[in-house]
Amino acid sequence: MAKTGSCLCGAVKYTLNDPPADFGACHCGMCRKWSGGVYFGVTAPAGTVDFQGDENLSVFTSSDWAERAFCKTCGSSLYYRVTAPGDHHGTYHMGLGTLDDPGDMALTSELFIELKPSGYSFAEKTEQITGEQLFAMFAPPE
Repeated sequence: MAKTGSCLCGAVKYTLNDPPADFGACHCGMCRKWSGGVYFGVTAPAGTVDFQGDENLSVFTSSDWAERAFCKTCGSSLYYRVTAPGDHHGTYHMGLGTLDDPGDMALTSELFIELKPSGYSFAEKTEQITGEQLFAMFAPPE
């Protein structure tokens, strides 16, 4: 069943047509600054997200291989999207907090685990991925 979400003011709404059962956490410096803490996101393959009000999105190229989008009206962070060529091209990582009802999704992975601040940890056992491992996943095929 599809899941819906939106920004804080409702100017941008979206539907995840193939919603995942789990979510991940990212500890990289960019995600911490962008979200105000650890970034929790759900993965949505390219072509599986439908937007309403996308003219209200502002997109920021945050690296050579990704972009981040937020609402022009309220400033809510909405997604991070992979722009690099390869298997992950076009994949969205939608902010968990933007979902209308996350339901019983489980935290299953942590990215940039080597950059996680020492002041917190999660009780759940997660797959822990380093930045180096993540960059290797995003590298275009040779």
